[in-house]
Amino acid sequence: MEFFLIFVLIGAIAAQDSSSREDSVESLPPRSGAVLRSFDNGPVGPTIRKALEDPVVAILKNVLHMPDAEGSHSFDFEAENGIKFQFSGSEGENGGAYMQGVYSYPMEDGSLAEVTFVADENGYQPDSSLLPVAPAFPHPIPQYVLDQIEFARLQEESRAREGGLKASE
Repeated sequence: MEFFLIFVLIGAIAAQDSSSREDSVESLPPRSGAVLRSFDNGPVGPTIRKALEDPVVAILKNVLHMPDAEGSHSFDFEAENGIKFQFSGSEGENGGAYMQGVYSYPMEDGSLAEVTFVADENGYQPDSSLLPVAPAFPHPIPQYVLDQIEFARLQEESRAREGGLKASE
């Protein structure tokens, strides 16, 4: 749902006419912890600055199907600059919601960033080649680590013999 709100905000900014772009950012409603200043009076967050400086982006597709009696809903959005967002969902069996979708946007190098996702009782589960992946396990353990483990085991055995303690204590 957060991504839906992000794209709605992007669409709202893109839909503004050029005269409202010349207004200062001070006219925006303040959010908790946010410090907004006009361009003339100081720095503005790079995202806001970019949104206000870039030309208006046309909305090519904006189709929203509100939840029906069974709770099914969908959203399909596409902007002229290549941003796309599609999802569909339904009411979950235990009162939650189930949603699946995809969003994509052009990256600075010209490639297309794409993320598919599922959101259900197990939470938000994104999938993309852009997301970091943990190394496969078990991975090879370096010899110096094995040597250190063996050294610690020998020290423990030595202390156990000297003090009458068991090696596992």
